[in-house]
Amino acid sequence: MPRVCKAVKAKGGYFEESLFVVISIKIITCFSLSFKCFRRNQSLHGPSPVTTFGPKACMLQNPHAVMHIQDPASQRLTWNKPPKSVLVVKKIQDASLLQPFKELCVFLTEQKNMIVYVESKVLADTAIAGDESFGAVIQKFCTFREDLDDISNRVDFIICLGGDGTLLYASSLFQESVPPVMAFHLGSLGFLTPFKFDTYQSQVTQIIEGNTAIILRSRLRVRVVKKGIIMTNVSLVNVALGVLVQQVLNEVVVDRGPSSYLSNVDLFLDGHLITTVQGDGVIVSTPTGSTAYAVAAGASMIHPNVPAIMITPICPHSLSFRPIVVPAGVELKIMLSRDARNTAWVSFDGRKRQEICHGDSITITTSCFPVPSICFRDPVNDWFESLSQCLHWNVRKKQNYLSSEEEEF
Repeated sequence: MPRVCKAVKAKGGYFEESLFVVISIKIITCFSLSFKCFRRNQSLHGPSPVTTFGPKACMLQNPHAVMHIQDPASQRLTWNKPPKSVLVVKKIQDASLLQPFKELCVFLTEQKNMIVYVESKVLADTAIAGDESFGAVIQKFCTFREDLDDISNRVDFIICLGGDGTLLYASSLFQESVPPVMAFHLGSLGFLTPFKFDTYQSQVTQIIEGNTAIILRSRLRVRVVKKGIIMTNVSLVNVALGVLVQQVLNEVVVDRGPSSYLSNVDLFLDGHLITTVQGDGVIVSTPTGSTAYAVAAGASMIHPNVPAIMITPICPHSLSFRPIVVPAGVELKIMLSRDARNTAWVSFDGRKRQEICHGDSITITTSCFPVPSICFRDPVNDWFESLSQCLHWNVRKKQNYLSSEEEEF
């Protein structure tokens, strides 16, 4: 009798254990399906807007935070109101762009009833101003001048006709919030310009209707302080002679300029001296700029959605000085070393080059105003497509297949 009761008890135990396993499998399956459906909406920093760790710990909210990281697949463009104005940025002095520019402007003004903004220097081209058939469209344009007219609150989105340099130039026109940018590949390289002009009407229509993928390309906020020395009754005093603040999409380059001596600049990170750069110079770049000058100097290529700042030496006078990546949001400061033999020169996306002397400083951090670049497909596929098509990344002739007879030898 005791043996029978023990068997029944064991059988019941097995039944309870099997039931527990079945229920556990169902719970895990439901959770997996739920996670599979909703994981793309999760931020890398936890659920928005508050990040928690366990039942009581959480991230201290910072009102000065520069970015919120999210899955690139969840970044979509939408409109609060239908867009009414568009800025068309065209590469200057390029005859091959005249016909696409005219076709696009006619389409935007006559078929889409858009207000088109164009730079004054674009209309100064005799091939455009002298075209009588295009005169009626020109009369509808709104014009502006670079560095003189502020159009930041007038433009709903931007269309670029040209190459990567055209997109960089369009970014420089907006020193704060940037409208969404649609870039057509009509230049030489086209790494940042995913759209082809052949089907521009359907593509532009889709952008106007909204719900397209975008990639947020982080920029660098650069602050250059030029200082001079004046004599007082007591001592010598440094005074700020000028301050330049610039938003940079690709990179800030500090180099030795025309001097034959090595550049010698000190690099600070959040107020701490981390190294002295001795060589031809240093590149501080965004992930977008990692595939430009930085990769030519030996840096890694980083996807634009990665929150980071890259520091890449140019021909350093030390074999152990390798490129490094630091977190987005840190503050970098570059100054001439005390024993530097010569001055340095700084440029921003290849523009506005100027000399840096002793006492001057360059402060760099992640900008609060990224460039929302409209994708052709999505942020991941577009980037790898550009690596393959433009940079020929990992392109090589494949090995021939070996037959079984050849493997024996």
